[in-house]
Formats: sequence, structure tokens, C-alpha cells
Amino acid sequence: MKRELGIARCGLACCLCSENVQCKGCKKDGFLELSWCKDAAWCENRKCVMGKGLRGCWECEPAQCRKGLYAEKIKARAFAEFAHRYSTETLLDCLARNEKNGIIYHREGIMGDYDDFDDLEKLMQFIETGKKEE
Repeated sequence: MKRELGIARCGLACCLCSENVQCKGCKKDGFLELSWCKDAAWCENRKCVMGKGLRGCWECEPAQCRKGLYAEKIKARAFAEFAHRYSTETLLDCLARNEKNGIIYHREGIMGDYDDFDDLEKLMQFIETGKKEE
């Protein structure tokens, strides 16, 4: 885990991402120009947050939002909602513990153990406990 990369503006876990080794995380102050990021130009969630002057979607209402990444997938929305309710530090602590216990963020491409959910609250429970409900 690269904790210093933290949580992306959209809620995804930059700290656990293995997709782009050049990535420095999109939420760091000063990263307004992200030429190394293939997604920066079109990331609707990033643009929205920056336009509102927020640090991340977790400072808004992620559970109700359907912009950008939130339109079809729930992982980023659940991570942002978790941070909204408990804090980004608590989210990072849970993700670090889960990684230590064998939960994988990216197993195949960008899909991993946090992608097996279609219910926001169940995914948030998994983040918190590291255990899937039976």
C-alpha cells in the first residue's frame, strides 16, 4: 500500500492501485495538470469536485450521486460514502488492514475483491469488516 497516494477525488483507492505505476494520485494539491494520467481530461468526478472547491466527492453527497464513475459502478461511490461517513483516514486504515489480511484491490486488471458487490451498504460493510456477508 502506498498510503501517501491516499484516496482519489472520486473515492477510488490510489493507495492500492496497480494500474499505472507512474500515477501520483489525482487529489494532491498542485496536480491540476495531469499529463501522465490518461483519464484526467474526461474524469467527470474530478472536474465536479475541483469546480466545487472540494477535496473529494466524500465532501459532497456520494451515495446519491450518479455522475461519471458513479453512473454504473458502486466501488468508487461506496469508498467515497465510507469516507463521507467516517473519514478518509478511517477508510485508509480499513483498506490497509484488509490488504494485510489478503483482500485484493486489483486482481485482474482493475477488478478485485471490492468489485463483487451490487449493494452500496454491503460493500461499505465489507470495507469496514473485511468480511463478506453470507
